[in-house]
Amino acid sequence: MKQGWHSESIEDLCEVEYGTRVVRKRDAGTIYPVYGGGGATFSMDVYNREDRMVIARFAMSKKCVRFVDGKFFLNDSGLTISPLDGNTFDQDFLNYHILSLNDEIYSLARGTAQKNLNVDAFKKVKLSYPTSLEEQKQIVAKLDQCFEAIDKAKANAAKNLENAKELFQSKLNNIFSQKGEGWVEKKLLDVCSLKSGTTIAKSLEKGFGDIAYIKVADMNIEENLFSITTSSRYLDFKDINERNIFPIGTVIFPKRGGAIATNKKRITNIPICADLNTMGAIASDQIAPEYLHYYFLGFNLLDIANGTTILQINNYSFDNLKISLPIEYERQKDIVNLLSKLKEQTQSLESKYQQELNSLEELKKSILQKAFEGEL
Repeated sequence: MKQGWHSESIEDLCEVEYGTRVVRKRDAGTIYPVYGGGGATFSMDVYNREDRMVIARFAMSKKCVRFVDGKFFLNDSGLTISPLDGNTFDQDFLNYHILSLNDEIYSLARGTAQKNLNVDAFKKVKLSYPTSLEEQKQIVAKLDQCFEAIDKAKANAAKNLENAKELFQSKLNNIFSQKGEGWVEKKLLDVCSLKSGTTIAKSLEKGFGDIAYIKVADMNIEENLFSITTSSRYLDFKDINERNIFPIGTVIFPKRGGAIATNKKRITNIPICADLNTMGAIASDQIAPEYLHYYFLGFNLLDIANGTTILQINNYSFDNLKISLPIEYERQKDIVNLLSKLKEQTQSLESKYQQELNSLEELKKSILQKAFEGEL
């Protein structure tokens, strides 16, 4: 350890301050956000913390340490820590130090379905610090300067990422709002049919088989975010009814529950069977399947969902939807080719900006590590 630095446990240097249990139905208000170990959940009219670094206690995620600006209420899913002696340990220095230990703190989580902090182990975590309070403040000043520059760069990268996504969406909107010579507007259900998935016994699922079996979860793992080309589950033909098979070119999407909010829509490049939480749109001979797919990419499924407790999409959810399309099939294919090229370009930009964001986050971690090894 660098000369002039000490190392002691959290329990020897800090006071551990637990949040307070509150209930939305009883305690909800409108002024101050309520935080636990994650993002804000609801609001209250009182607060118990201000400008503090919060450590998740229950239901921990990998980002288990976060700074919350301003006044807020901390519930019992989170905790904060303060120096026992403000003349020995600076609060801002402590905040940065705890942030640098995010991964170590997450490693102390216990549980499978829900990860909760082992508080006793957390209290034993070692903190390294210079004995000089002035040196602590100097380190904080350097970190403030570095993080301000990094946060500006992240904001620019995030804006560029959003612009890349909006570029593609804008092009979709322009195309599917076209009307005029050579174009026709039809009811969506006049140019495609809808098919719901079916329930398959788990005992019939295999790692390899005759036909891919798709669940909503499988729509997350595709490398190509626009199409389904493989699956983690398969079925044998002898175990399924042929009428439950979705043909190549079917546009598949989730139809109930929270999955609708993720707004996934994929086109199948292989014949598949799908579970009951999914629905497929099968193109007629009037419309190119890929054109239909891009149409689906242009709107939010939540806009047509119904229900209160559980959002759901049914066949009649599509009754009032219309689609503009060129009458000539080949013209539809030309538009598909144009959109496919634009998709590739925007995906490349999105990948670039996302990688930039990831690199900036790693830079933050590297700087924090050096700071608390006395190398900043």
